[in-house]
Amino acid sequence: MAEKIPPDIKADLEQAALLHQRASSDYEKCVEFNKLMSDLLGRLEDAGCHKTAGKVMSILVDCNPKQGSQCDKATRIGEKMKKF
Repeated sequence: MAEKIPPDIKADLEQAALLHQRASSDYEKCVEFNKLMSDLLGRLEDAGCHKTAGKVMSILVDCNPKQGSQCDKATRIGEKMKKF
């Protein structure tokens, strides 16, 4: 059975996907994306959406913002974001 993701979380996941498209070469956007995904992880766990929370956690494992350098895992994270 598919998880029922609350509409507000679903909207924020969509916002995160759009934000990630701009984040790979912009450190501040990358940090904003990381914080949003961290917040979403907690909200998904609280909502009982453990499968989706696991996907967000796998993205956060790869997401490590570094000032002054381009994200070397942007493509991998982008592919994971498309799956939402």
